[in-house]
Amino acid sequence: MSVGASEMAQRLVEDFTRRGLRFACAESLTAGLVSAGVADVPGASRVLRGAAVTYATEAKAAVLGVDEALLAKRGAVDAEVATQMARGALRLFKADVAAATTGVAGPSEQDGQPVGRCYVAIAVADRESKPDGVRCYVQEFIFSGDRAAIRRAASEAAWRMSLDQA
Repeated sequence: MSVGASEMAQRLVEDFTRRGLRFACAESLTAGLVSAGVADVPGASRVLRGAAVTYATEAKAAVLGVDEALLAKRGAVDAEVATQMARGALRLFKADVAAATTGVAGPSEQDGQPVGRCYVAIAVADRESKPDGVRCYVQEFIFSGDRAAIRRAASEAAWRMSLDQA
């Protein structure tokens, strides 16, 4: 983990602790890096509720409740899939903020998606202003580098977006 990344995860833990927010993750291409980065910070237990590593496409449906028809039609690397993953983690772990990552780390394309394409989604419990009680944000990224660099960049995007949207 880069120095900037560890500082970002530390900021997330400090900010969420101060605000009394609970954090959860649904991870595919990052395979636990987002939640591990948070868990590396002393005091993370006040914030981190849990994480689901749903690397396999069928696990996204079985564990997080991602729509199977959506997965069959668009594949796992999709903005709506990322959004449903974040919603699933929010619900599963009874969190206030959940981050989800899905994408292609390489070395080759997946489901017609190029190496480096990634979607990060954030779901925020918002019972006051949203009819379904959840605000969602999703962003597409095209990262470059090897598998490790792409996975690291996606993790950093998840922490940054979580801080920005909470």
